[in-house]
Amino acid sequence: MWEPLIKGIVDRMGFRDYQLEVSPEEGRASLFIYEDSATFKENLPVIVDSLNHLLQMIARKNQSKALFLDINRYRQERENLIAELAKAAAKKALATKGEILLPAMNSYERRLVHVALAIHPDVMTESAGAGKGRYVIIKPIDFKKKEEQDKTEESE
Repeated sequence: MWEPLIKGIVDRMGFRDYQLEVSPEEGRASLFIYEDSATFKENLPVIVDSLNHLLQMIARKNQSKALFLDINRYRQERENLIAELAKAAAKKALATKGEILLPAMNSYERRLVHVALAIHPDVMTESAGAGKGRYVIIKPIDFKKKEEQDKTEESE
């Protein structure tokens, strides 16, 4: 179902030189477009998001498992970048013994941060904000204890 659909969309977008690998059992597909267009490169994040949104809607309509499409390894590189950002922010939070606020991210990217730092024993993460302005806060575990201690002292 997915391969002919994605090929049809890519053909209608005007691309001719591409390679598509679909793994429906993993819920992933990888598209590599070999054409070197400046417009394509500038708009790659929007193209990835838009095609994934379209595929999600089709999956919902057909009551089938969703498929996530990565184009020119954009999502893979973005995931690696976010994981590295999370680790660097965790180090900074520990060094400064304070909160580090990451920039606003979509729910998928925030989840990547939470997962990347879930195994880190010295920091905790939480999401804050609303809508498109939602972001992740990274705190040292000691910071939480200090906050609780401050609250206890204030109530006395």
